[in-house]
Amino acid sequence: MIKFNNISKKFGQNQVLTDVNINLEPSSLNSFLGPNGSGKTTLIKIFLGLVKPDTGNITDKDENILENYIYKENIGYMTQIANYPDNLTASDLMSLVIAVRSRKPVMKDELISLFKLEDSLKKPLKHLSGGTKQKVNAVIALMFDCPILVLDEPTVGLDPQSSRILKDLLIKERSLGKTILLTSHILQDVEELSDKLNVLIDGKIVYSGNKNELISQTGSQTLEDSIIKIYTAS
Repeated sequence: MIKFNNISKKFGQNQVLTDVNINLEPSSLNSFLGPNGSGKTTLIKIFLGLVKPDTGNITDKDENILENYIYKENIGYMTQIANYPDNLTASDLMSLVIAVRSRKPVMKDELISLFKLEDSLKKPLKHLSGGTKQKVNAVIALMFDCPILVLDEPTVGLDPQSSRILKDLLIKERSLGKTILLTSHILQDVEELSDKLNVLIDGKIVYSGNKNELISQTGSQTLEDSIIKIYTAS
């Protein structure tokens, strides 16, 4: 089990995260929700080792992973905005990522075929659409068969067919025992995929549990209404 233990972070005078505690089970998809500026991105960056918390730690099987950079090889990351050098081709980018990681890609060809990227591999990234770049991003995140996946707004920019392919892949990965962290403003995706919702408001966890419990607690009919009630009440 991955545990976020009393994570706090401050940038200057801005308290971004305050005593965040979350448990993430294996074989689970965990969504992180919150208004813009709620601390979701900072929390993900701390997990990825890109930002250091002021207090707290993150453990997996009681090992502090923030002090173990080799652990990051266990994580497949799909960033929200694919900001890569425009002169690289999609194929160049994949080769570059493979070269800097110790894990070998085991799903690369399968994913390229699934997302129909064969004709895009030799094109410079600057000539690819945002949706195609996002599919390249998905291949990079998934091709190493990592036990942990972190996906930041993964379906944004994808056409309906590609979005469905990605969501089916995530469902399959979860069934194989993987721990998945997902941020998204698309509540349809959250409702369809999530085992657990973690709602942040002003850097604090205001709800952590499944969607049905949230709907019941807020006296709502839909997840959307539940989320709106939490946002407006905080």
